[in-house]
Amino acid sequence: MIKITSKDFEVTTPIRERIESRLEKLSRHDVQLINPHVIIGQEKQGFKIEASVGIPSNTLFAQAKDKDLYAAINAMGQKLEKQLNRLSHKPEGARYTAPAMSPTPESADIDDEYDDTLDEEYAA
Repeated sequence: MIKITSKDFEVTTPIRERIESRLEKLSRHDVQLINPHVIIGQEKQGFKIEASVGIPSNTLFAQAKDKDLYAAINAMGQKLEKQLNRLSHKPEGARYTAPAMSPTPESADIDDEYDDTLDEEYAA
């Protein structure tokens, strides 16, 4: 369920449907959306829309301003998609390093150096 809050005007059914359809596009990434909240405000120059969406590993936040409310909704949706795309593909990035793992006791005790004295012992 998407929580939509508006300041200074009523959220009509077409506005609600547009917001829901934009956030549904995020589900293409197979990520559960946690408590999505959208705030719409009317300003002198147009509309300002903010969205915060929780995902299991992080929180996405985007805001957009435009004279046209629907254009602002689309811009906000694109920003959320870009963030989600960046987060979901981060492990594939060139600079990404996996968290360091401590060596297991067995691998820490292994001596990989070659010892010449062993050859003399077994050469009979």
